[in-house]
Amino acid sequence: MEGRARRIRQPRVAEIVASKLRDDILSGRLRAGDILPTQESLYSEFGVSPPALREAIHLLETDGLISVRRGNMGGAVVRLPSAERTAHMIGMVLQTRAATPADVSGALLHLEPICAGMCAAREDRLTEVLPYLQAEIDLQTARFEDSAQFVRTARRFHEALVARCGNEPMILLIGSLELIWSSHESSVWGDEGGPMKDATMRAALRDHQRLLDTIAQGNVARATKLAADHLTAARRTTLAAGSDKTIEARLISHDR
Repeated sequence: MEGRARRIRQPRVAEIVASKLRDDILSGRLRAGDILPTQESLYSEFGVSPPALREAIHLLETDGLISVRRGNMGGAVVRLPSAERTAHMIGMVLQTRAATPADVSGALLHLEPICAGMCAAREDRLTEVLPYLQAEIDLQTARFEDSAQFVRTARRFHEALVARCGNEPMILLIGSLELIWSSHESSVWGDEGGPMKDATMRAALRDHQRLLDTIAQGNVARATKLAADHLTAARRTTLAAGSDKTIEARLISHDR
């Protein structure tokens, strides 16, 4: 209201301590697997009360940046944010909104071809894109006789396509959607469904090779179109084989 001084909330001591430790983790001064300093050391460094320090540790644990171990070998272990954990969180949000695998694959149908075009546009694609895509195609070929393993490997090609596009925000956000769709597709062609037909797998392998060759040529428009055409066919096949139920966050692996 006018005429009344705006009251600014002062951060609590625990929030200040948590912010400093959070910066240490996100900046790399503390790395994944590191143990936070002992409580005695933190008391000395920050000069705060034990309750404030415990609250700061709890805030970091809530952020998912540390994992607190109990017992004689206890301590607060640093955990870095990951695409897998981001995908799991997005999956939970999508599940609360009753989003379906078709919704996710529909989004990827628009977004992944952009990443394919970006890969083709990279001047360093011969070293920073092609070897990674070729490695996934080689693995697909080696696992052709095992339908479930082939599907997982085929999805890794798509994940690599996004991961090598060169734009970190897109890698994280679109990559999270890739992981969600990969989890659904693996469930359809794994324990919950039958094996994928040889003809379908051969078509996927052929499409991947064509896309890799086009990216190697630096043909952005054709790479974008090939990716869209392939995704359209793959999406149709998987959705026809599996029920279009709500996204299940439990299927999304934290560690892959």
